[in-house]
Amino acid sequence: MTLVIIAAGMGSRYGGLKQIDPITVHGEFIIDFSVYDAIRTGFEKVIFVIKEENFDVFRETVGKRIEGKIDVEYAFQKLEDIPDGFSVPDGRTKPWGTAHALLAARKMIDCPFVVINADDFYGREAFRLISEHLRETDIETSMNRDKIQPCCMAGYKLKNTLTENGSVSRGICVADADSYLVSVTERTKIMRKDGRVVYIDDNGEACGLSEDSIASMNFWGLTPALLDYMWQDFARFLSGLDMNDPTSLKREFYLPYAVADAVRDKKCSVKVYPVDAIWYGVTYHEDKEPVKKSIGKLIAAGEYPDGLWKNS
Repeated sequence: MTLVIIAAGMGSRYGGLKQIDPITVHGEFIIDFSVYDAIRTGFEKVIFVIKEENFDVFRETVGKRIEGKIDVEYAFQKLEDIPDGFSVPDGRTKPWGTAHALLAARKMIDCPFVVINADDFYGREAFRLISEHLRETDIETSMNRDKIQPCCMAGYKLKNTLTENGSVSRGICVADADSYLVSVTERTKIMRKDGRVVYIDDNGEACGLSEDSIASMNFWGLTPALLDYMWQDFARFLSGLDMNDPTSLKREFYLPYAVADAVRDKKCSVKVYPVDAIWYGVTYHEDKEPVKKSIGKLIAAGEYPDGLWKNS
């Protein structure tokens, strides 16, 4: 199994390259914990999707210390990596989003895989659940684009993914009675307000959300064949851009939407595995200290060693 970690974002709200900001006394980062959990649940390779200009600092601070513990490869997300027949619009400077970041690694993936964000702490349970699903996935099926792909995701309770330091955006998922994904709806400006969870709609109105709603935190179990469909879907996304509309030119090809498109087009089914654990992430600078304390408690409880790599 392969783990793909999307680490190309610079974290505009947080400020700086938050994927390589230490959170333990040993200088470990959130990304270290994801790789550690992947190794102990049977993953053999990790692919870091980064910006090419960050390669030296990323390999020096992250890559080198895990090389030898798991196979490590790097993929570069590039703005100009787009399907034939398209060109980068004038004025576009940032890459095309998380689904595009995954596609940067498309030629390096030859087995069922997990894709996650670099700056999110998912916990061991999510890796265990999704890795068990991937182990049961037939390799030949996973490479056959003519078959419906058996994919999966880790679904977190919305209440376990919020921050006290501002609003967040979440892909709110609906699953059917058999726990298969039906739809993903992006909700922005989600926050706790007056004792309830709300999001702000396009009219500026506060609308209620259930605390127990399923939130996608970009922890997906996917297959190589699905990447062929996503590349075609990316072309469809580009075709829908209005080159005369500045707002349209800032749109991004998000991974939850790409997966939802694949479900709609019957290219895959997505089993939703509920995860009761709290998700930790550094959306804002103020989140860093609470995250450090929370992970410190997990280390103290024996969930992780005090120094992930010192004895490995």
